[in-house]
Formats: sequence, C-alpha cells, structure tokens
Amino acid sequence: MRFQQLLQVRRLASAGATTLMRRPTTGTALATHPAASTTTTTTGTTPIATTVRTMAGSGAPIPELTEITDNVKRGNFASLTDKDVVHFEQLLGKNFVLTEDLEGYNICFLKRIRGNSKLVLKPGNTAEVAAILRYCNERRLAVVPQGGNTGLVGGSVPICDEIVLSLARLNKVLSVDEVTGIAVVEAGCILENFDQRAREVGLTVPLDLGAKASCHIGGNVSTNAGGVRVVRYGNLHGSVLGVEAVLATGEVLNLMSDFKKDNTGYHMKHLFIGSEGTLGVVTKLSMLCPHSSRAVNVAFIGLNSFDDVLKTFVSAKRNLGEILSSCELIDERALNTALEQFKFLNSPISGFPFYMLIETSGSNGDHDEEKINQFIGDGMERGEIQDGTVTGDPGKVQEIWKIREMVPLGLIEKSFCFKYDISLPLRDFYNIVDVMRERCGSLATVVCGYGHLGDSNLHLNVSCEEFNDEIYKRVEPFVYEYTSKLKGSISAEHGIGFLKKDYLHYSKDPVAIGYMRDMKKLLDPNGILNPYKVLN
Repeated sequence: MRFQQLLQVRRLASAGATTLMRRPTTGTALATHPAASTTTTTTGTTPIATTVRTMAGSGAPIPELTEITDNVKRGNFASLTDKDVVHFEQLLGKNFVLTEDLEGYNICFLKRIRGNSKLVLKPGNTAEVAAILRYCNERRLAVVPQGGNTGLVGGSVPICDEIVLSLARLNKVLSVDEVTGIAVVEAGCILENFDQRAREVGLTVPLDLGAKASCHIGGNVSTNAGGVRVVRYGNLHGSVLGVEAVLATGEVLNLMSDFKKDNTGYHMKHLFIGSEGTLGVVTKLSMLCPHSSRAVNVAFIGLNSFDDVLKTFVSAKRNLGEILSSCELIDERALNTALEQFKFLNSPISGFPFYMLIETSGSNGDHDEEKINQFIGDGMERGEIQDGTVTGDPGKVQEIWKIREMVPLGLIEKSFCFKYDISLPLRDFYNIVDVMRERCGSLATVVCGYGHLGDSNLHLNVSCEEFNDEIYKRVEPFVYEYTSKLKGSISAEHGIGFLKKDYLHYSKDPVAIGYMRDMKKLLDPNGILNPYKVLN
C-alpha cells in the first residue's frame, strides 16, 4: 500500500504491553527545560518526585508593577498590618506564613503581570482556608487564590497587594475507586501526580495539559481547563461530579457527589467550575476517571493546506470514531520555533505548512492499528496527507507529544509573545493567523497558530522582540473583534483573568454580565476574592 512506502518506519509497542503511560514516573518533557526544578510532593501517603517549571522565558526581564503600568485603581480594601501577620502565624504556624522572597508568587507565568503582595499563606486543610477567609472578609483584606501559577491570563497572581492564598499543601489524592472510576482529590494536587495515582488502578484523569507537571487540579477546575483530551472526554463540567468550596465569608459549601446522575436541585457546583476563584475557593473535588486504554497510537502527519487539514479531520472523525482521543494542529512556524529553541526535540518529518498530531486510544491493539493504517492510507491516496509517522511504542509516543507540548514554551523562551486562546468555527479556524500576519507585518517576528482542532480551540501567537504599544494596538482589541464577528469565544480554555476582563463583552451580552455581577455580589459581598479579575 502506498502509505507503507511513504511513511517512516513504524514502531509498535511490544505485544505484552497492556497500558501506555505518556508520562514517565518522574519528570516529563518539561524536565529537560533549563528553567525546571524538581520538588517532592505527597500524594496520599506516597512521596512523588515531580518537575515544576515556575516561570516562562528564563531570560525574560521582571515586569514593572501592574498596578502602575495598567493604572489600576486599588479597591477599597484594608492594608495588611503586623497584627494581621501575627494572627495568621498563630493560625497556621510561622512556617506557613511567608513574608520574604515572594517574587515567584507575585509574577505570572508569562511574566506579564506583577503584583506587590507582602504575604503568602499556605493552609493545610479546608478548616484553615475557611478561617483565613473569614478573618480576611471581616477585615476586608483582599485575597488571590493560587495553585501552580501556570495560567496565561494573569488570573492567579496579585494585581495590587492582595494576600496570596496558596493551596500547595492541599495536595493529597484522598481516594481512587477502581470499580466506580471516581476519585476524590484535594485542590492543590499536581495534575501529573493525580494521573499517576489513577493509573495505579488502571484509570486515567480525563484532562491532559502541557503544564501537567506543575498545574494544580483545583486551578484546572477553577478555570475549566480544556487540554488535548476534550475531543474524547469533554470538558470538566462533565467530568467533575462535585466540589467543596469555601466562600468569602468562610462558609464551607459541600457540593461533593459520588454519582454522575445526581439531579437534586440546582447544580451549584458549576458556579465554581470556571469562576477563576472569584466566587469561592475550591478545596476538594470528586472526578469521574475513565479506564486507561490498552492500545495507544499516535500519528504525526504533514499536509500542504488547511483545506487538507479539514478534510483529514472529517475523515478522522468518521473513520476513527470511538478510538479518536486527540486531534491537534501545529503550523510550520510554530513547529520550527520550538525546534530552534529546544535542540533536544526531533521532528520525524519536516517541510510542510501544516502538521496534525492524531492519537487513538482503545482496548484492542490489532483493531486500532488496522483502523489508523486504513485512515492514513486513504488520506494519502486522496493526496490530503503527504507524509508522516505512526507509532504505538510508548517512548516514541512520548517523543511526539513532547513536540506539541514544547511549542508554547518555544514561543516565549526568548521573545515577548501575545498569546490568544480562542474558539472559532472550524471553517474559519486558521484564517485569523493569516490576517494577523498581514496586519502586524514586520513588527512581529513570528505569527503562528496551533491548538486543539478537535474542539475548535486555536492558540494564536504573535511574537516580537519586546512589548511595544505599536504592535499591541494592532493586535488588541482586533483579535477579539474578529472572534466576535464569527460568534467565537474569546477564551476557549484559559479563562478571563486580568488580561481579558475588558473584553468579556465580546463573548457575553450585557444582561449575562449583569447577572454575573449579581452572583459575585451575592457570594462575595465585600469583593475580597480575586479582585480585578474576570469582571472589570
């Protein structure tokens, strides 16, 4: 068959392999990055070494205070006093009340937002979170909840001098039930550690992100993170069965559930999935975890046009059906930037305008292999797929996924990058990249697009040597206006945070925003939770 001659050598997993693990036991693709550091996190009773990447762009300068650069008017909040610090030390113990070396807590992952918090609190349980918020609400001290601080919209760092409420100590996987597939986990558990624990009993977390070695599952839920598995498992509104959240008043709202079908009253848990810590602090959650797939194959293919990309996607949906688990797009500029920045990456093919990473997951290796071979062979016969490689070998699968996961980091490593996370109709998915490339001209060093084709989520990137007003004015609000005209979403999976709060109206009408404000006032009457975010 033609594709047997054109594709590179296929490497399949050994016949005895039963479960593919994309992640090694210690570390991930991010572990090879020079800005990574290793820490030990406790998951249940078992310590797990994990790699944590704290900030983007190791050579990027420290930004100015956002309160000054963005002319932020500080809210009507109280100022922190020595008496407050003493109170928190008595509550938590001095080791968990930090007043020095707070830069990592004050600066966002992209180094675009910098706050001026003088205090970081690290509670160890829900009761301590409740006591902190009760006190802060009475004192009118503003608080910003913070997980792994891997967000891209400035939602998890202070804007002024808010107290940082770090959930890093709430890091346990409390239970994983092999029979029901239900896991109960604390909000500060690192996503990768959670997934490792689930895999010990043959399950997998239905969420996978490039920042999995650092991000917290509570932060994922609070931003309704998407990732590469949405095409298979849907978003977190469907996977999260229940949450425990602490309101600004210190009240603990127990919305936990062990059932997918629990139709009793209002589904209040959904208020906290995607609310970005503005309505309450998620401290615990229950999640439905599917069983791990026995057979996983990954195809990395090259295509000549976006029209061919769309045809291949339709073919994948039609012919791979129930085993299709991921469908990612990377354009040539995005791939080449990552390869230039990270020499350890090795792309199996090159020289094409577009690349697709397609993953299948199933229970019958022979069946899945036959289907993906047939799918690729048919695509090549039609001239839609030009070249590629297919593998089921766990090591090779991880190498290919590493390429995709390092693309976002490659774009921010040595330059300033405007990053946009938008949902667009599939037929118009890539057009905005070409439009922005022409609009920015020589002001931009790279304009590229990659993302989750399977669920219409494009990551548009505009890189330049350094931030300047001229290119900024060409990019914003044009990106959001363009998206709005196509009835798209200005935030597909990263949230609104601080960077997009002024553009919320491009995706939500005034009536909806009004009710959002009413909900915020009801649950957080003094406005102490994550101020300056989501709603301007």
